[in-house]
Amino acid sequence: MEIAVILLVIVAVFITQSVKVVPQQHAWVVERLGKYNGTLTPGLSFLMPFIDKVAYKHVLKEIPLDIASQVCITRDNTQLQVDGILYFQVTDAMRASYGSSNYITAISQLAQTSLRSVIGKLELDKTFEERDIINAQVVQAIDEAALNWGVKVLRYEIKDLTPPKEILHAMQQQITAEREKRALIAASEGRRQEQINIATGEREAFIQRSEGEKQAVINKAQGEAQSIKAVAEATAQAISAIAAAIRQPGGAEAVQLKIAEKAVDAYSRVAASASTTLVVPSNMTEVSTLIASAMKMVQAQRP
Repeated sequence: MEIAVILLVIVAVFITQSVKVVPQQHAWVVERLGKYNGTLTPGLSFLMPFIDKVAYKHVLKEIPLDIASQVCITRDNTQLQVDGILYFQVTDAMRASYGSSNYITAISQLAQTSLRSVIGKLELDKTFEERDIINAQVVQAIDEAALNWGVKVLRYEIKDLTPPKEILHAMQQQITAEREKRALIAASEGRRQEQINIATGEREAFIQRSEGEKQAVINKAQGEAQSIKAVAEATAQAISAIAAAIRQPGGAEAVQLKIAEKAVDAYSRVAASASTTLVVPSNMTEVSTLIASAMKMVQAQRP
């Protein structure tokens, strides 16, 4: 019975030492008698008991790593308190095991030194404007060295950039002054646009008034021309009608009678005026002579 228990224990130990199940997105490094033998991929694997052993276990997922806050000096000798976060991934389990004694510490320290170097090349204002450039340069500097460690640096992000209180106060004053300047410029632009709009409106109104006055003058002239034309046409029609009537039988006698009536009427109006001295012709036949002359003119006009 005791032998059976011992054998069972030995079998259990052998199974434990020889059968390994690697989780997904993990890589285990196996050593045989202290020497690198291979890398176990996710799934079921078998080892030689007491000869093979799992020396290192690596996670192949993307890993975030906080970079400790540090003081960096800019190109214009301004101190900045900077911290960030780094994202990396193990791509080669063997290099990650033997390339560095502690690749996480190595990456963290290299990120700090690279960040100080990059910020030291920039002025204070540029550090706030060019965060993307800073992040890219830090990633590039770390990634070149991390290749020997079996690690791929994916990205670096600055979390905080904190200048001294004096610099913050000066920056706040500068921002306030800039905003006041923009407000004044906007107000002056508004006044200028208002004056332009008023002048444009007055010019358009003047043009519209002048166009209206011009059209009114044109319409008046056209109306007067049409009126004159209508009067002339009516006069011509009346004259034509009178001439046609004169050509009819008895027309000449009617004209003679009408002229005689007009002459007698004129003499009567002159005689009726109290302030008029009437001079009667010594020869009344002159009136008849006048009528006869008028009749000759009418007859001369007849065809």
